[in-house]
Amino acid sequence: MKVLISDPVSESAINKMKEAGHEVDVKPDVTPEELLEIIPDYEALVVRSRTKVRKPLLEKAKNLKLIVRGGVGIDNIDVEDAKNAGIEVRNTPAASSASVAELAVGHMFSLARHIPRGTASLKTGEWIKKKLKGIELSGKTLGIVGIGRIGKETAKKATALGMNVTAYDPYVKETDVEGVSFVSLDELLSKSDFISLHLPHNEKTHHLISSEQLSKMKGNAYLVNCARGGIVDEDALYDALSSGKIAGAAFDVFEAEPPVDNKLLTLDNFFCTPHIGASTNEGQARVGDEVAKIINEFGK
Repeated sequence: MKVLISDPVSESAINKMKEAGHEVDVKPDVTPEELLEIIPDYEALVVRSRTKVRKPLLEKAKNLKLIVRGGVGIDNIDVEDAKNAGIEVRNTPAASSASVAELAVGHMFSLARHIPRGTASLKTGEWIKKKLKGIELSGKTLGIVGIGRIGKETAKKATALGMNVTAYDPYVKETDVEGVSFVSLDELLSKSDFISLHLPHNEKTHHLISSEQLSKMKGNAYLVNCARGGIVDEDALYDALSSGKIAGAAFDVFEAEPPVDNKLLTLDNFFCTPHIGASTNEGQARVGDEVAKIINEFGK
């Protein structure tokens, strides 16, 4: 097949596709306008999160047979329009699970021990040791909302740290992770010391966590989102954090990325990273390998 890679993937993945006989063009900086012009030439398209595959692009993709999203979510692809056009859409849901789960746990440590504030204050010449008294994760209750692949990985790591893990998932009622108990969303919100979100963003989950849900959380609780922007109502979260309704939050994702003029960034009890959940050497290698496998099997 003639394959276009419009977002970065590992060099080893590119080589595997070429070795299988595919003609591979790598254009990680292609603009939306340029993509509209060149997409008719390709039978397969590989994207990550940057490239948006919307209906206008699909209408131009006369020869496209396959879209591969290197990563978990496919919200940057108009999946139904693609299927209606006879284009198969695939992703790599398991490849980055460990990387995202580790970042979620890392954010919990940052919140519990004020690591970002400690670093930033020292770099500006401050010594605010007395303000940074923290807590231990061991013995605390972690509520996981969405216990798919990444949620399960997060649960495994949390139980290893001595945390008590509960989960809410409308589609899953049991798990092979030892020690995880399933509860209602209301119970999870009201009893958790930490809440970690691991679910897709869609019409059903848009602003799933808003003022009503935040009001049910404990005053010393923390919210972590390494899933997708839009699951949390950011205005409601700002109000909850600035008023002290909850203790803190840490996000890897935002409703608008990059988060320009986002009020959350002004708060001392809000920590964040720039959507780097899957950005590890190991995770990227696994994503690339899975992308190459999908392309090569499809193109046989």
